[in-house]
Amino acid sequence: TGLPPLFASWGEYERTTGTLIDLGVIPDTTKIWWDLRPSDHYPTLETRIFDVQPRLEDALALAALTQAIMRMLLRLRDHNLRWREYDRFLISENRWRAQRYGVTEGLIDFGDRQIKPFDTLFNELVTLLAEDAEALGTLDDITRLREVIDKGTSATRQRAAFAEGGENAVVRHLMEEFEADL
Repeated sequence: TGLPPLFASWGEYERTTGTLIDLGVIPDTTKIWWDLRPSDHYPTLETRIFDVQPRLEDALALAALTQAIMRMLLRLRDHNLRWREYDRFLISENRWRAQRYGVTEGLIDFGDRQIKPFDTLFNELVTLLAEDAEALGTLDDITRLREVIDKGTSATRQRAAFAEGGENAVVRHLMEEFEADL
């Protein structure tokens, strides 16, 4: 789990994962649980860090966000521009903060060297991605994620349901959220 290693080329990725497959450790790359990985079946990247959203609209908004980020990175590469790469240790700290606090305590902005509120970072990200989201027709989907920041994540809602009625209340709550999108 976590971030994948940095690979210098597709060949390096294939050699590395191929070693595990050849040794029978894993049957294929679908058994590698990185936050981001190439699909074993399609010419795409799979973002796995925010799996299992009970609300379809949240899942679609996060998919739109991922697509816009990828388009922005490709656009920068096509214009011979680069982006900063930060040490995995630092990135892992933000990953932990997101897991622990959700959207309530902020993340580290490594460029500014300070902890910023989640909504501030989200607004900066939307500004960075606006051109790409507009080209993809997904800007409204992405900006809908502000509702998650304002009202809390599924984990926040699940904890509230548990506080009100225990485990069964959480199950009922998740069923209601899932069915509301049908």
